[in-house]
Amino acid sequence: MDAIELLQRYQAGETDFRGENLCGADLGGADLIGADLTGTDLRGANLVLAYLNRANLS
Repeated sequence: MDAIELLQRYQAGETDFRGENLCGADLGGADLIGADLTGTDLRGANLVLAYLNRANLS
């Protein structure tokens, strides 16, 4: 999944992104409040200024 698809799905109301591959994704400034990113591969992803309140990053 790329950043554009994730953001579109999030805007449509989806918050379950467990185990997705987001290596190198540009999520800078993204609003991902309450997203479940458990086990998501975020290596090299840009999360600068991303809103991750209540997000699960375990």
